[in-house]
Amino acid sequence: MDEKFDCIIVGGGVAGLAAAMTLARKNLKFLLIEKGEFAGAKNVSGGVLWGEDLAKLVPDYWEEEDGGWERFINHRRLTFLDEGSSFSVDFKSQHFNETPYTGVVVLRSKFDRWLAGKVEEAIAESDYAMDSFVAPNILVEEILMEGDKAVGIRAGEEKFYADSVILAEGVNNLLTRQVGLQDSYVPADHMLTGVKEVIRFDQKVLEDRFQLNGLSGMSNEFVGYATRGIEGGGFLYTNRDTLSIGLVLGLKDLREKGSPDKKLTPYDILNDFKNHPAIADTIRGGEVVEYSAHIVSSGDKRVIPEKLYKAGLLVCGEAANLLMNAGKAIQGMDYAIRSGILAAENIVQAKEKNDFSEARMKAYQDELEKSYIMKDINNFQDAVHMLHDPLMYQKVPNLINHFGRQFFSISNRPTRKAREMMRESVKEHASWWELVKLGIKGARSL
Repeated sequence: MDEKFDCIIVGGGVAGLAAAMTLARKNLKFLLIEKGEFAGAKNVSGGVLWGEDLAKLVPDYWEEEDGGWERFINHRRLTFLDEGSSFSVDFKSQHFNETPYTGVVVLRSKFDRWLAGKVEEAIAESDYAMDSFVAPNILVEEILMEGDKAVGIRAGEEKFYADSVILAEGVNNLLTRQVGLQDSYVPADHMLTGVKEVIRFDQKVLEDRFQLNGLSGMSNEFVGYATRGIEGGGFLYTNRDTLSIGLVLGLKDLREKGSPDKKLTPYDILNDFKNHPAIADTIRGGEVVEYSAHIVSSGDKRVIPEKLYKAGLLVCGEAANLLMNAGKAIQGMDYAIRSGILAAENIVQAKEKNDFSEARMKAYQDELEKSYIMKDINNFQDAVHMLHDPLMYQKVPNLINHFGRQFFSISNRPTRKAREMMRESVKEHASWWELVKLGIKGARSL
């Protein structure tokens, strides 16, 4: 194929689609390549898309009768579990009902396909309506290089050329490794495995059970017994007529504690989680319609490539391991969208100057460093590390629930002071010194 594009985007997830939308609106000629049958076909993840960048891509998306999202979040809950109890911090507010929403629940297969349709509409309105393409069912096997500059891609026997390439290939970033930006081996202690089920209900049953009104929704994160002592946590999100429930588990910890002798698999842990008293009543009567698993970054910035650029090439989204969980929310899709937008804007500027040198491409990483993405990742690394401390996902949930059982139980005996109950709980599950150290870590991280 002799035609040359301004840019080739590898990957039809939210990062690639955000980049494509930006390029289409800036009248650049591009090719977006997706290995799945359609955008989202290979993406089994889902969850909450936080922030307002979606409104920048699709203004007034909330007014569409059948948009790509499921529900907006107006109810948030954090739950600490031990083997038989749960203790939750619960927050619900009217201000979450205002548009643009600060968080929407998505099922990625549906959402990515919808967003790809919006990209097609933007292409149709551009100057290159007949020359820009979203091309599914193509596996990119190699980035074509001339010296140190990316000049295109190879898919099978076909070669496609462009002034620039944006890699939005996802967490299994083989092409990012091929061009030397990511180490060939990423330590297992920097990666997590996510397992999830989608459970269907009658929509009214779902809305009544979770006190949902209209398209309002709830997100619930879980810490403690949900993971059976494995590093990680659990989640539950309400969709239109389903809910997504699952776990993220540290690969290294799972390998060491889930040895063949113990036969502790992610699916076993998920089943135990679903049978917990706090969960079993919640999902009662539902039908499992989907099970999926995928790898995600732990949010440790040490796994982010030192350089996210080469001459003619940029890396964004999960391919760059841009993700963070500092305890308030798991952020990844919003990072992917913003980094895709920033990458595309840098390509637009490079096109205007006809300069795709490494020095020009570096401007993308400079903008990324100034964005909320890297500011948050840099500012909250201590919180990320604290969440992965065994004290947080083992002893603290047990201590909190031990205290809760005493505090909320009423018996025909003299009631003890709360401080006495707390002393007993600390003595049973931790030490004051451990809690002091954790408090200091928490103060520094927040």
